[in-house]
Amino acid sequence: MPPAPKADRRTTVDVTALLERGRTLATPVLRAAVDRLAPPMDTVAAYHFGWIDAQGNPADGDGGKAVRPALAVLSAEVTGAAPEAGVPGAVAVELVHNFSLLHDDLMDGDEQRRHRDTVWKVHGPAQAILVGDALFALANEVLLELGTVEAGRATRRLTKASRSLIDGQAQDISYEHRDRVSVEECLEMEGNKTGALLACASSIGAVLGGADERTADTLETYGYHLGLAFQAVDDLLGIWGDPDATGKQTWSDLRQRKKSLPVVAALAAGGSASERLGEILAADAKTSDFANFSEEEFAARAALIEEAGGREWTADEARRQHTIAIEALDTVDMPDRVREMFTALADFVVVRKR
Repeated sequence: MPPAPKADRRTTVDVTALLERGRTLATPVLRAAVDRLAPPMDTVAAYHFGWIDAQGNPADGDGGKAVRPALAVLSAEVTGAAPEAGVPGAVAVELVHNFSLLHDDLMDGDEQRRHRDTVWKVHGPAQAILVGDALFALANEVLLELGTVEAGRATRRLTKASRSLIDGQAQDISYEHRDRVSVEECLEMEGNKTGALLACASSIGAVLGGADERTADTLETYGYHLGLAFQAVDDLLGIWGDPDATGKQTWSDLRQRKKSLPVVAALAAGGSASERLGEILAADAKTSDFANFSEEEFAARAALIEEAGGREWTADEARRQHTIAIEALDTVDMPDRVREMFTALADFVVVRKR
C-alpha cells in the first residue's frame, strides 16, 4: 500500500471520529428513507446495509467506510452552516453509492461484500436490481422534498454524478473484454466510476448550505481527485489486499479480469515482464476454465504485474492525485479546522487497508 503522504500540514484530526460523525448523522435519515420501500425491498435493503442478517434478525454489520457521508456533512461547514445541513446530501449520495454496489455486485458476480454474502446471492438477482433502482429513486426524493432552491441545485449535481458513475461502470465492463486498455482510458473510467460521486459528496453539503457555484465546483475538484486516489488504492487492494480486511476474495480483481490501474500500467510499461503478462492475459481471455485457476496461477499474474512496475506506478498515482486534491482546497475560503478535516480524510483514503 502507499506510504503516508508527505504533506507539509500535519493535522490532529481524529479521522475515526470524523467518519463516525457522518455515519451517526446520516444513518437515522437513511433508515427512514429505506423504511419507505415496499416489502420485501425494505428488508432486502436493510440486509444490504447490514442492519439485519439473512434471516431478518437485527445485526450490527459493517456498513462500509462512510467516507461519502463524512464529506457531505463536512462540506456544509465550509459555508458556516451546521454539519446537519449536509445530512440530506449525505443520505442522497449514500443511496446512490449503494444503488451502484447492488448492481455492480450482480454484474461482476461478486458473492461477498463487507464479509457477508451479497444481496443477489441471498435474495436473488431480481431483488438486487429492484432494490438498487429503488435506492436511486429515493436519493432524488430525499433532496427534492426539501423544496428549496439549494435542494434543486444539489439534485442537479447528484444527477450529473450518477450519470457519470453509470458511464464508468459501462466502461469498466467493456474493458474486461479488451486485450488492452490505455492508462488514459482507465483513469477516465475510474474518474467516472469513483471520482464523480466523491466529487458530489465533497460539494453537496456546501450547496445545501448556500455555497456559490465557484466554491462548489472547487470542492468537486478536490473530491474528484480524491476519488481517483481512492480508486487507485482500491485497485491495489483488489490484487494485493488482505481478504480479512477487504471482505473480498484473494486476487479479486484478477479473478474478474478487471483492467485496473496496476494491470494497465504494467501492460504499458514495456519490458519482458510486461510482454509476458500481456501474453498470459490474452490467453486467459480465450479460456473457458478461468474460474478454476489455482491460487498459484493468480499469484504468478500478480507477481508479473509488480515486476513490470504496475504496483509502484499505481501507488505513486494515488499520492499524485492526493496532492492535487489537497492543493484544490487552497483556493477555497473556509475555517482552518474544516480544512484540516478535509486534509485528514484525504490522508485516510491513501493509507487505508480496506
